[in-house]
Amino acid sequence: MVNVDVIYEGDLHTRAIHGPSGAEIVTDAPVDNEGKGALFSPTDLVGTAMGTCMLTIMGIYARRKGLVIEGARASVEKTMSTDAPRRIVRLAIEIEVPLPSDHPECRALELAALGCPVHQSLHADMEKPVVFRWVG
Repeated sequence: MVNVDVIYEGDLHTRAIHGPSGAEIVTDAPVDNEGKGALFSPTDLVGTAMGTCMLTIMGIYARRKGLVIEGARASVEKTMSTDAPRRIVRLAIEIEVPLPSDHPECRALELAALGCPVHQSLHADMEKPVVFRWVG
């Protein structure tokens, strides 16, 4: 279990403090929801969590198999609803991996990414298309 303390600092900013490490994340509301958009928004962090989780799980699989995927990248595009309630309706992800498309572990790496805990935890109604690009 991990504890994160979140403090509202005013002006639509929060500060989250990771209990085990003391690392901090500061957020701002997005421009389309009364904020300045100066920092990650809370919903931006959901997309960030999915991209970082997918790459981390791929990294675990790669390390176990002796594969080198350093430099792999994920690009996440978040789309918010236009109706109420305000929510994320789509997180489109493109993952670029520095391995050739005919590498025998490509499919296993894709399945590892799709099995990441964040991807598995998000609502089933949310669109989560994932495109893998093999660039080795």
